[in-house]
Amino acid sequence: MRAKLLGSALAAALSLWTASAMAAEVKMGIRTDPSSIDPHYHVYTPNSAVWRHIFDALTWTDSKTRLQPGLAVSYTPVGEAVWEFKLRPNVTFHDGTPFTAEDVVFSLNRAPNVPNSPSSYRQYTKMIDRVEVVDPLTIRIHTKGPAPTLPIDLASVAIVSKKAAEGKATSDFNNGTATIGTGPYRFVEWIAGNHVVMAKNPTYWGGVEPWDRVIRKPIPNDGARVAALLSGDVDLIEGVPGVDRARLAATPTLAIHETDSIRIIYLHMDSNRDASPEVTDVAGNKMDKNPLKDPRVRQAMSLAINRQALTERLLSGQARPAGQYTPAGLPGASENLPPLPYDPVKAQALLKDAGWPNGFGLVLNGSNDRFASDAQVTQAVGQMLARIGIKTEVRTMPASILFSRGSKLDFSAMLSGWVGTGDPSSPLVALMATYDPKTGMGPSNRGRWSNAEFDKVLGQALRTIDFDERSKLYAKAAEVAVADMGVIPVYFTINTWATRKGLVHDARADEVTFAMGLRPAK
Repeated sequence: MRAKLLGSALAAALSLWTASAMAAEVKMGIRTDPSSIDPHYHVYTPNSAVWRHIFDALTWTDSKTRLQPGLAVSYTPVGEAVWEFKLRPNVTFHDGTPFTAEDVVFSLNRAPNVPNSPSSYRQYTKMIDRVEVVDPLTIRIHTKGPAPTLPIDLASVAIVSKKAAEGKATSDFNNGTATIGTGPYRFVEWIAGNHVVMAKNPTYWGGVEPWDRVIRKPIPNDGARVAALLSGDVDLIEGVPGVDRARLAATPTLAIHETDSIRIIYLHMDSNRDASPEVTDVAGNKMDKNPLKDPRVRQAMSLAINRQALTERLLSGQARPAGQYTPAGLPGASENLPPLPYDPVKAQALLKDAGWPNGFGLVLNGSNDRFASDAQVTQAVGQMLARIGIKTEVRTMPASILFSRGSKLDFSAMLSGWVGTGDPSSPLVALMATYDPKTGMGPSNRGRWSNAEFDKVLGQALRTIDFDERSKLYAKAAEVAVADMGVIPVYFTINTWATRKGLVHDARADEVTFAMGLRPAK
């Protein structure tokens, strides 16, 4: 009897130990693998979602995109073109090296100059002229004129260890050699296409995290991701498909977490080249003339898109039709740009007026692992374009390939999405400003649209200190962009996660999935 009691006690103890061990590890089913662990390689949400566990920035944004102190405890303008940042004391890197101003200088110099970047971090450092070290915990950033958005821009730039990263390449971050940060988690391993593993940093300046071990598993297929949660293979999934939301919400062992997003789904078109690589006549023959250069054709394509049908039917209400690049009601949004209408009759008239009464041929490229139902959305948009006479071939691929080829200008049309910093300047600078690698403008402008009036208004906004005036200029710039339809806004997503019951998740407007936002319920 005593042996039986001891056996039962041991079994109970083992059960408690196993539950405790499992509770200390969290597995996340995510949509997209990072393209690199190097935090300066590629402005890409899946990369940011990983590096922010391992590294810190001078500032950061919370789940509602509000700016917060990070490695800088304060940031103050001390002149028309100078910001002073006071750095957080007593912070160490994962290898025990003290964090100092020299690491900031090194990081801000490295970020815009990483070779072969598909979308450079220069867009966030473009206003920096030089960085002055005042003392080990104080820097002054001298800018190229007024730079009111610098603190929020620098929330996107990771601070790496000069000792660990100097002279190192992107490959050294991918294998962990240079992946030494100050963040809440330490890098353990990245096996591309399989998982990223991170371990808790027990000396993190911001407080110790509840998870000893975080495993991020890329599961691009929506159905497979849902199945992994239902089977218990993962504790959280992002990008809950609209068709599965009600079922998961009704499952007693699961919980839904969601919020409105700042992610804009948009259509880029090659509006620059005289002959575009994936534009043909209706018979499929190459042409020397590119119809996408004509704003009437781009307007026609916008009118052909039934945004209401996309968001209500295909996406089951998990999105909102867009008429601009910042959600209505937020600073920088225009009151004059409601969701764009669906009008195929007017679209056909515009095509005829532009000299394309019989239409033309086009390849529409999109991702199949980046945002909810992305392949289906691309297919649906292709069918809508076909109805107005644009014979559209749809091609989808992993996002890493889409962005790499898009940056090489392989495409004539590309459906994608942008999240950015939460500041209205982010999509305007990245997607629509005239491409210029020297200034950091337009780094993700893969259609090479260029409009002098837009650039002028955006430039004024970026130099305007007064917040309200700056917001009005952003709105005006958006109006110029929509009038010329350089980039077609389609819809804003609603971000939805599902977790096992007993977990609390801080749903973020920028759609990023962080272990730092996941906690056991009290």
